[in-house]
Amino acid sequence: MRLIHPNPARNPGFTLMELMVVLVLIGIMTALIIPELKGTYEDAVLRSSSRELVNVFNLAYSRAVSINQLHRVRLDRHSGRYLVERRANGGETGVHFVPLRDVPGCEGKIDARISISFQKPGEEITESADRDGTVDSGDGIRAENRDDAIGFYPDGTADPGEIVLQDRDGFRLALRINPATARVRLVELERR
Repeated sequence: MRLIHPNPARNPGFTLMELMVVLVLIGIMTALIIPELKGTYEDAVLRSSSRELVNVFNLAYSRAVSINQLHRVRLDRHSGRYLVERRANGGETGVHFVPLRDVPGCEGKIDARISISFQKPGEEITESADRDGTVDSGDGIRAENRDDAIGFYPDGTADPGEIVLQDRDGFRLALRINPATARVRLVELERR
């Protein structure tokens, strides 16, 4: 019987050169992937903010239908705050809206890195969100334009409108409200 001795030149292992080539390839791939990962956090903040608003719209819709009372979601474009209000009869003052305080999730603030623009059908989206004549309404949301609200009606309909959320990198998401069903549809818009 003959024993076969392993040839030291044919040792089944990796050479230092092979390991160095693999490490260089890993380094190059990492350098290419890292810049692509930067935008994912901003994208996550944008999508999280849009989901937060969709949840608030769904809350206002369900409250309006179940309680049989007009509700609205009011937005402050400057501070990013939102608030759900219900219709109340006010004696001498007539009809007005009061904020919901007893329902979780009926008020909050969108991340400061996200800008909000609001558009109703037939309006142009303006680049500047600032307007003259702002008045503090007492609840911390400016009342420069009471039209920065979406109404949800007891019959299951809503005011038509589009809210555009934009992050610092220029990526945008539109929340389009269907007036017949009060459903919110998310639409990705082109980058600015």
